[in-house]
Amino acid sequence: MLAVAGKGGTGKTTVAALLVRLIQENKLGSVLAIDADPNSNLAEALGVKPKQTIGEILDKIARDPSRVPAGMPKERFIEYEIQTAIEEVGGFDILTMGRPEGPGCYCYVNNVLRNIIAKFIKDYGYVVIDNEAGLEHLSRRTTRSADTLLVISDATPAGLRAAKRISELVRELEIKVQKSFLVINRANLKDQCRALKNRERLVGASPEFLGFLPLDRKINRISLNGNSLMQLENNALAWVALRKLKDKIL
Repeated sequence: MLAVAGKGGTGKTTVAALLVRLIQENKLGSVLAIDADPNSNLAEALGVKPKQTIGEILDKIARDPSRVPAGMPKERFIEYEIQTAIEEVGGFDILTMGRPEGPGCYCYVNNVLRNIIAKFIKDYGYVVIDNEAGLEHLSRRTTRSADTLLVISDATPAGLRAAKRISELVRELEIKVQKSFLVINRANLKDQCRALKNRERLVGASPEFLGFLPLDRKINRISLNGNSLMQLENNALAWVALRKLKDKIL
């Protein structure tokens, strides 16, 4: 399982989408992409329009409990509905958390998502989770374990401090992570020099610094046009840089 986390605005969803593409293009195994961010941008980045989100499923059942068939436990019906909500796209599947419309917190949605992840993970070679921006998803323990945690930051001190806090929270909550890496995204050469100086002071040795993904105008253009990152040209700077990190990440 690959989990992607970071402060809002650092490009973590872009990195998550490119990881799905990386696994698919290298034919490494089946992939389930999970958009665990209520803002639900991963599907769009992958060129998919979700039929139904987990939040929408739970809202429908809350508004009309009679939807649950007689004799079937509610939890089993929810699991069935979520299974049907998984989009099967060429080369990968995707499941979207979404944002519940009704009042209340995301605790129940997160519990459902956590249980679904535990059940579905064995059916896929890879699971890529785009987590909610910030620290809330970790404090709710949506992600209890990961083979690799990619903490995405930009070159700013605020982004680096958030990366350090994410790493600390993972240890405090005893989330089982085999490998944890810091990736600094959207960095030009000037940003890279500044970030290298600030990283040691603001982040320290954990998570391990993996590398930079440069600021990429081609990604910006795709995002502005609402197109899929699956259409990103192979010579795009960030894509070339990520492919060089493949062996460590995967």
